[in-house]
Amino acid sequence: METLAIVGASLAGLSAARAARAQGFCGRLIIIGDEQQRPYDRPPLSKEFLAGKIGIKHLMLEAEEGGMADPLQAEWLLGSPAKSFDAASRTITLGNGRTVVADGVVIATGASARTLPELAGLSNVFTLRTLEDAQDLAPELVPGGRLLVVGAGFIGAEVASTAKGLGMDVTIICKSPIPLSAPIGPEMAGVMATLHGINGVELICDTGIDSYYSYEGNVTGVRLSDGQYRSADVVLLGIGAVPNVGWLAGSGLAIDDGVTCDSMGRTNVPGVVAVGDCAAWYDERSGQHHRVEHWSGAQERAALAVTGLLDHSAAPQPLNLPYFWSDQYGVTLQFAGHARDAERVEIEAGQLENHSFLAVYYRGEEPVGVLGVNQPRLFTRWRRQLNARNAPPVLATP
Repeated sequence: METLAIVGASLAGLSAARAARAQGFCGRLIIIGDEQQRPYDRPPLSKEFLAGKIGIKHLMLEAEEGGMADPLQAEWLLGSPAKSFDAASRTITLGNGRTVVADGVVIATGASARTLPELAGLSNVFTLRTLEDAQDLAPELVPGGRLLVVGAGFIGAEVASTAKGLGMDVTIICKSPIPLSAPIGPEMAGVMATLHGINGVELICDTGIDSYYSYEGNVTGVRLSDGQYRSADVVLLGIGAVPNVGWLAGSGLAIDDGVTCDSMGRTNVPGVVAVGDCAAWYDERSGQHHRVEHWSGAQERAALAVTGLLDHSAAPQPLNLPYFWSDQYGVTLQFAGHARDAERVEIEAGQLENHSFLAVYYRGEEPVGVLGVNQPRLFTRWRRQLNARNAPPVLATP
C-alpha cells in the first residue's frame, strides 16, 4: 500500500492516521475534512466551550511531538467535503472537483445532527454537532433568556445544564416517557431524570410538539401535544444524528444504518474500512450491526480497522464494551456495557437519592453493564473487569 486516504478529519480519522503510522505505514497519507478546522474534541462543546470556560485552542486534538509540527507527515485537504466515491477504483471526488485515488481508504465521515424541516431558516433554532454550531449558539445563551430544548438525550441534557448555569430559564421536551432509557435502561434513567427538576430545569416527557409559533424569522413558542404552551427565545434541537453516508450512494459499498462492516471495520470492498459514527460494525454478541456513537469507540476501533486494512489476513480482535460518559449539573455519569442485555440492576455502592452510586446490570448471574454516577474509581475497576470477562480466552500454545 503506497497511498492511504482518510475521509474525515475527526477524532476517528485522526486516530486511524495515528494507528497507521504506529503500525508501520510509511507511504503517502491524505486526510480529507469538510471543515476548515484540524481535528478537535467535540464533548466539551456542549459544556466548557458553551460556558466560555475554554477556547478553541483547548479543543485541538493535535500537539507537537518531538519538535515536529505534524508528526503524521500527512497531506491535509480541508474545507471541501467528499461528494462521491467509486469503490472499485478507490477514487474520492471532493466538492471542489478534486479527485483522490488511494490504495486504501478509511471512511470516518461521522454523523450530522437531525433537523426539522418545518424549522429550516429560522434564526434562533440551533443544533450542536460542530465547532461552528457551538460558536453560533454560545452568544444566544444569556441570563434571563428562555431556552427550549427539543430532545432529552445527552446533548440536550448537557446544553440544558450549561444554559441553566448561565442563568437561563430552561425547558426540555422529551417524546419518550423517560429520557435516556435506551442507553442506560428505564430504571436508572428515571433516577438520572430527577437531576433536571432538582436543578430547576423543567422536563416535560411523553409528549411531542404539535405546532411552532414564529415571528420575523424566530420561533417564539410551541404548542405541545397535550395542549400546553411554552415560549422560547432560543431553541436547541437535540433529536439525534444521522450517519454521513449520502456521498457513498452508488459507490458499491454496502450501506444500511451507516457503512456496513465486519467486526474489524472492513467493508464489503477490499481495501476500504469505516470507523466512527458513520460505521455500523458487526457485534458478535448480538449478531447484528450497530453504530457506536461515542468518543472511546472512535479511538479504539480505528486502530483495529487499520490493522485489518494493512493486513488482510489479520484475525478479529476483541472489542472493549461500549463506553460513554456525560456531565450534567456537576454530576458525572459513566456507563460501560449493554443495558439492553440486562434482566435486573443491583446497586453495589452509594445512594440513588444523592446521585452518587454504582449500579451493575445483570443477565442471570452474569454482569453485562455498569453505571457509575460520581463513582470514578469503582466504575473504572468494574469496567476493567467487564472488559476482561468479555475477552475470549487465550489458548495455550501446544
